[in-house]
Formats: sequence, structure tokens, C-alpha cells
Amino acid sequence: MTTTASSQDHSALPDRAGRRCHNVVNPLHSTVYFAPDFPAEMAKLGIEDRSAAYFLGRAAAMGPVGPGVIAATFYNFKYELIARHIPEAWSVVTPQQVLDARLRAADSTLRRLLGDELAESDEMAEAARLALRAAEACARHARPLYAAHADLPVPEAPHLAYWHAATLLREHRGDGHLIALADAGLGPLEALASHTASGRGMSTKWILATRGWSAEEWQGARDALRDRGLLDAEYGLTEAGTRLRADLEDTTDRLDAAPYEHLGAEGVARLTELATKFTTTAVGNGAFPADLFGQG
Repeated sequence: MTTTASSQDHSALPDRAGRRCHNVVNPLHSTVYFAPDFPAEMAKLGIEDRSAAYFLGRAAAMGPVGPGVIAATFYNFKYELIARHIPEAWSVVTPQQVLDARLRAADSTLRRLLGDELAESDEMAEAARLALRAAEACARHARPLYAAHADLPVPEAPHLAYWHAATLLREHRGDGHLIALADAGLGPLEALASHTASGRGMSTKWILATRGWSAEEWQGARDALRDRGLLDAEYGLTEAGTRLRADLEDTTDRLDAAPYEHLGAEGVARLTELATKFTTTAVGNGAFPADLFGQG
């Protein structure tokens, strides 16, 4: 089956079309890290801690890296939490074992959330081709997580090829976003706190449960943002804070424009349409905790 878009489609993209596409492609990549399948696969290999499994799962494409590399590339986790598990966990499993476990978990997770019919559909195969075509224009330089994943083979099954492509696009945008955060002078906690204050980021409950920071450190970051005029007395975004968050996303869009410009307006629109269907189905089937996002 041929796609509905041509790689030669160079018509101008609508404003923020790449961001909208990313916002519906990325969640399907992320489902693996919230589902029970991956921790279960890792437990079979001797890694029973969920944090350790997550660090290994996202870092494995880079090889058996230390806690410093993970802290740098993941950005918003406390170094001490990472160092509690890494590098010791690499004495239990190899990066290839982790990558194999992650792919098995992606298979079972997506089949459960989407159903076999949708996972094996012509639409899924079309979405995989479109997403992989977009990823052709991703850049390796200064993008460590993307570059590491770009060296991995593309799985044959359409739903796994799509998941792999979503991973490439997610890590490419994520690497660029970290560049924008550093340029804006937002450290790990300040980045999290300002995003949470926008109402679009991870909830305080989930940040404190998963990122390794204490409640006191979290409050300190919020106070620092308030002192900078980015949060108000109730720790909501001020006008300056809202502008900063908007500028961050605009900068990230600019750094992440190439994949979507390469795919073209028609291809981006079609990928967005397909990805919306997949993500809506997955979310409707409980892909994410209900309290994951928000200011609570």
C-alpha cells in the first residue's frame, strides 16, 4: 500500500503543525514506560526496581553508560536517584538484553492498548512509513538520545516500526528541548516546576514519586521561579512565565522543524490523523494514570 504523501511535498507547513504531530505521536512511544509489561520483562532479567528499569530502558541504546550521562540526557531526574541504581544494574543485564526486553514490552503493550486488528492494520503500516520518512531528516549532532536510537535497527512488524519511529522523533525533539531549557537558564527542577505551573506538565505528586527530588527541593525551585518573576504568589505562571514557556516551545519547534518539513504538509497532516487515532485509542484503554498531569 502506498502512502498518501510524497517526500517531494514541499508545501508550507501550517503554523505549529510539527508540534501538533509530535503531541499525538509521542504518547504511543511513552506508553511502554507506564505499562506493567516492561517492568515485568526487566524483573525476569533480575531488575525488579521500576526506576532502575526505566533508566536502563531509555539509556540502553547508548550502551552501559554511567549515572552522569543519564542525568545529562534525561535532565530532570536527581543524580543521586540515578546513582542508586547505575552502574550497578549494568552488572545484572547487558544493553542488548534491555533493548530486547523493551521491544517485547512494546509489542505486548501496544497489542493490548490498540488491539491486534489496529496494531496489524494497513493504517499502522502507513503511519510507520510516514514517521520513518520524517525521521530521515533528524540530525545526530548534539542529540545524544536520538543519535543512539538512530543506530538501532528498524523492527519489521508495522506497530513496532511505528513505535521505533515515534521513539526517534520523540528523542530528537527532546534533545532539542534540553538545549532550549539550558539556554533559558532553567535547571531540572525549575523546568519541571514551570511546566507543572502551566497545567500541561507532570503533576507534583508524580514528580516527587519518580524524579528523586524532595518536597523541600521542589518548594525551593518554585520559590526561585517566583523570585525571578516567573511564578506568582500562588505559584501560577505570571505573564513573564507564560511568555517564557511559549518561547521555549517555539525554540523547540525551530530546532525540531526538519523532520516535518521533510515529510511535507500532506504527510504531516496524514501522520497527525493516524497518530491521533492510535493515541486516542490507547488513552481510552488506560494507557496513562488519570492523575499524571496537572498542577496537583
